[in-house]
Amino acid sequence: MTSHATVTTGPLDVAAHEKAVADPRAGAVVAFQGVVRDHDDGRTVTLLEYEAHPSAAEVLDAVAAEIAADPAVYAVAVSHRVGRLEIGDVALVAAVSTAHRAAGFAICARLVDEVKSRLPVWKRQVFADGTEQWVNCP
Repeated sequence: MTSHATVTTGPLDVAAHEKAVADPRAGAVVAFQGVVRDHDDGRTVTLLEYEAHPSAAEVLDAVAAEIAADPAVYAVAVSHRVGRLEIGDVALVAAVSTAHRAAGFAICARLVDEVKSRLPVWKRQVFADGTEQWVNCP
């Protein structure tokens, strides 16, 4: 099975991730984009800033490899963006290819959950009132 994982400051492209997992055996390519939204818990968010621990790339590689080891998976591609992101920017892209859609959806969801649970990336939310909050610190 193939896996690609990247932690980057550059913009993320879901189509590139879908292409990376393309496989002639695949009946399903499932992708997810985590997009910066303008609110959190009833408060208006103006921007996010992600900071990564130096081990983040290794952790993301390990997560991708674990998911790719599932016999139902043909390929995995996952990337997380760090740095300053504006509303509408893509912070996370995950894509998997499998023989069937049910497995594809379940495995892509598992991939996203594992990344969010294990990746040592900290998110600073800046609110419209000028306050900020650090969240998602594993």
